[in-house]
Amino acid sequence: MQKDFHYYATYCAAYIAGYTHEESLDIAYSAQFVDLCSRTYLAKIKAPLSAATTQLQLELMDSRLDLMGLQDITRIWASFHFLPYDLYAEKKHCSKRYLNKYRLICNTNGELVKETVGLAKKTSLQSVGIAMHILADTWAHRYFAGTPSYVINNTNRYFFELLPDGKRPVRFRHSASAPDDLEHSIYTNTIHQPGENTIMNLGHGRAGHLPDYSFIKYEYLPVWNDYEEIVKDNPHDYMHAFAQMVYAMQCIRCGKSFETHLYAWDDIEPYKEDIEVILQKRQLDSCADWKAFGEGLTGCEIPDFELSKHEQEYVAASEPDNSQTFLGKFIIAALAQKSMVTNRIYASKNMLAGFSVDYAKKGFKGIRDFIGLVNERSRDNDEAAEN
Repeated sequence: MQKDFHYYATYCAAYIAGYTHEESLDIAYSAQFVDLCSRTYLAKIKAPLSAATTQLQLELMDSRLDLMGLQDITRIWASFHFLPYDLYAEKKHCSKRYLNKYRLICNTNGELVKETVGLAKKTSLQSVGIAMHILADTWAHRYFAGTPSYVINNTNRYFFELLPDGKRPVRFRHSASAPDDLEHSIYTNTIHQPGENTIMNLGHGRAGHLPDYSFIKYEYLPVWNDYEEIVKDNPHDYMHAFAQMVYAMQCIRCGKSFETHLYAWDDIEPYKEDIEVILQKRQLDSCADWKAFGEGLTGCEIPDFELSKHEQEYVAASEPDNSQTFLGKFIIAALAQKSMVTNRIYASKNMLAGFSVDYAKKGFKGIRDFIGLVNERSRDNDEAAEN
């Protein structure tokens, strides 16, 4: 997904879920910031590099592709953008190496979605925003995995866009500077490289931005699905993502248990036709439409996303006070999410995300950046005990 959904649509969902205008803005900012919180950015503000929730193209190009480098990539992309659906999935007649990658395929309504939403309860609005980014991406990024894999993520010539008057072959190209051509179904994707672990085969790179466009419907033949056709209906999926975000944030606000396969259909019914128009509109960027819808919904102005908005507050604060700033709370929430997902992958005896320790049970061991997370949890536990 793009800024149109992660920022503007998330704002709208938060407001419908009962958050105030100001709270909805903080949630929306955090959701969008997931796509921008790179190591390059964190180094700039002298923040813990382990809190990175994305990688820039230049960072990926410089990434090591040995075991530790691949584990580092997987920790970021599987935790925040391609949440695994079933870490214990079975598939006949395949190697353990292939099975480990197969188990990282993203899909909706998995147990890790439930845990992700659970992490956001009684914590911070930043944590809520992170959770909403991840939940939404399970709908957009389903059927791809957040680890480099030619077998899992590659596409072939059988790739068609489904239009009202029939289907049209998708033509992929590799010009990063040219916008996608909607009129002729010409889209940019990563360069074909048959190497299993090349970063060109990370996530949905081989499918270009198609998973990130709300209007598109397409079909293709992934190898992991035994060359059986998969149809991806983004308008349908994005509507479900919106309704599930509203439901999830209602659960977080009220302290209720989040359950998979439930959606706030009744709450979004008054707005459903307007949302469908936005989702189905054939355009590369729907920010303006979502912004207009949100401002009509709340009667308040939605400012444009500004990356540097919270930087000075964080930079001016010293440790440990910086953990209470906007970005400090985001960093703690990001470390908690990455720790949880990495631990679940490791507990399933899958080493693609590396070694992990359950801090809640065994205390701190390992990367220094996570000391802040452990201290924050200890402080929360002490406050809860006092109350």
